[in-house]
Amino acid sequence: MGNIYTKDIKRIVVQIYEQHKDEVSTDFAVNKKIVDTYIDANSKKVKNRIAGYLTRYTKMARTAKETPEVVEEE
Repeated sequence: MGNIYTKDIKRIVVQIYEQHKDEVSTDFAVNKKIVDTYIDANSKKVKNRIAGYLTRYTKMARTAKETPEVVEEE
């Protein structure tokens, strides 16, 4: 079972990804530095959750972009 991320974390990640696509990476450490730069959160736990979900979201977005959808014709 995995972690369930709140809507706030998901919303923040989508905003960061859309605004800074060229900086975001699939590496957690790089994304953690990006989160420290753009997000003003006092909690280390929240920053790590945002960076972790940003890493996962980036991997999903890049995989979806590379893989074309298969359309079945009947």
